[in-house]
Amino acid sequence: QVRLTESGGGSPQAGGSLRLSCLASESTYSSSYMAWFRQAPGSERVWVATLYRPNSRDYYTYYDASVMGRFTISQDNVKKTLYLQMNNLKPEDTAMYYCAAASSPGIEYRVSNDYNFWGRGVQVTVST
Repeated sequence: QVRLTESGGGSPQAGGSLRLSCLASESTYSSSYMAWFRQAPGSERVWVATLYRPNSRDYYTYYDASVMGRFTISQDNVKKTLYLQMNNLKPEDTAMYYCAAASSPGIEYRVSNDYNFWGRGVQVTVST
């Protein structure tokens, strides 16, 4: 059964930190691409970061410019969990954050339509 379950959302103050988790089912965690997207009220869902695994040993990470240097995407293969460590949070980081996975090779990893598995999302609200 395909399943992605996010957790760790909250309401930190600006400058604070938060770590999001995405627990994946066995089949979903084997996906080549796993990513985080976010959607602010009244806005489209936008890409945040991707972790790409071309094989069982190597992985590569990619970030949107707006979060580069502040957010870190990582994985725990034992726990089958994807993480998003968010530091130096800003009010503009406020959004619903979604975990996504794609099993097909050669996708455009910034494009939400290329991901075929999604979690339900978790809310992050950053206050001033």
